[in-house]
Amino acid sequence: MWRWYNRGMSQIWMNGEFVDSDQAVVSVYDHGLLYGDGCFEGIRIYNGRILKLKSHVKRMFESAEAIRLTPPYSIDEVEQAVRETVARNNQQYGYIRLVFTRGKGTLGLNPFLCPTPTVFVIVEDIKLYDDEMYANGMSIITANRPRVPIQCLDPKIKSLNYLNNILAKIEAVDAGVLEALMLNTEGHVSECTGDNIFIIKNGNISTPPVDAGILHGITRAFVIEEVAPSLGYTVEERTITLDEIKQADEVFLTGTAAEVIGVNKIDEDVIGNGKVGDITHNLVEAFRTLVSENAPED
Repeated sequence: MWRWYNRGMSQIWMNGEFVDSDQAVVSVYDHGLLYGDGCFEGIRIYNGRILKLKSHVKRMFESAEAIRLTPPYSIDEVEQAVRETVARNNQQYGYIRLVFTRGKGTLGLNPFLCPTPTVFVIVEDIKLYDDEMYANGMSIITANRPRVPIQCLDPKIKSLNYLNNILAKIEAVDAGVLEALMLNTEGHVSECTGDNIFIIKNGNISTPPVDAGILHGITRAFVIEEVAPSLGYTVEERTITLDEIKQADEVFLTGTAAEVIGVNKIDEDVIGNGKVGDITHNLVEAFRTLVSENAPED
C-alpha cells in the first residue's frame, strides 16, 4: 500500500513563513481541529513538476468559498507558496498537503468569531501501492455506510471533516482490504473512501456522475479528459448500480495517491478474470507516461 514517509526535519510553509516541521503547530482553539472546519488538497509532484497545481488550487478556493472561508492569500500567492515549499524541501517526487483551517476562535460553533484562517503547506515523500498490486489488482469491499447526501454536505467540498470516509475505511481495514466502495443513499455507486471509481464493459468506460455524491476528483478529470482520449477512449458519466460494478469486465480506481489502479475483487465477487484487464493496464501506463514526461500543471 502507499505510505507517507517523513524525511526527518522538513520545512513547512505556515501563514507566510517557513518553519521546521517540529515547530509547525496550530492552536487547540483552531476550528479546523475542534470541528473539522476547513478544507484541503492533496497534490503530487512528478520529476519536479506539480501535477495539476492550478486545478487543485482552484478547487481549494472553491471549497473555501462554499464554506464561506476567506483565505488571507490570493490564488497566485498560494500557488507560489506551494512551489516555494517544494523547492525549499528539494522535492522531485512526492506529495503535497495544502490546508486552510477556519483559524483560532472560541469553543462555540460560530465560524465568524475566527478572525484569521490558518494556512499551511506540507511536502512529504510517498510510496505507492506495491507493484504487485498494480500488476494484479486490489480487492475492495462494499461499505455498509452510505455516502453523506449532497443535500447534507456536498462532497465537491474537500473539507477537513472526513469522518464519513474514515468510518467506511474502518470497515475496509476490518475486512482485511485497503479500500471500500461507498453507495449513495439511493443505493447507486458513488465513490470509494479516497478514490473515484470506473468500470469497463464491452470496451466502454463509465464512471458515476458528479451528482452521485462524489468528489470532483482532479485525477478523475485527468483520466476522463486527457489519459483516456490519448488512447482513443471516451468515458461516459452515468448512474451505475452495484450489480453493474460486480459484472464489469474491468474496474479501476483513480486518485491523487492511488493514481490509476485496477480492482480484481469486490466483496466475494471476482471482477472479470480476476486480473488487471488490458484497458486498465493501458490506462495505467499512459498515465505514468504523461506524468513522468511532462506532468501538466494547469
